Amino acid sequence: MLKGIPSIISPQLLCELSKMGHGDELVIADGNFPCESIGKNAVVIRADGHGVPEILDAVLQLFPLDTYSEKPVGLMQVVPGDNVETPIWDKYNELLNKHEPNHHDIEYIERFAFYERAKGASVIIATGETALYANILLKKGVVI
Repeated sequence: MLKGIPSIISPQLLCELSKMGHGDELVIADGNFPCESIGKNAVVIRADGHGVPEILDAVLQLFPLDTYSEKPVGLMQVVPGDNVETPIWDKYNELLNKHEPNHHDIEYIERFAFYERAKGASVIIATGETALYANILLKKGVVI
């Protein structure tokens, strides 16, 4: 254990977050996301038993968002015709306002485009989140 590091951040996750550089992307995936097939070029870290909001809250304590990107946060759009509510997005907005109040604009990415972008992610965190459309992509910025 280290002081100041949220206990939900595993040693492996801490290591991988610290290896990431400016512009690298991280996906925090819900339980339905195809982490292993999408993440063939990424480090996939298991966080089963945890939800996306608690992981997001912990990660944002350590991870700066890219201020050079107009929209450093990406969410998977609801597929047209899916009758799905996304109240988890409200929680994401609360957490983004808490940790990155001045720069956290969100890009809504079509489902298959999200998968393609996720293939280029450095790290994918596989959670046990049961909410639908709960995947979130973060672009890393610089520590000032």
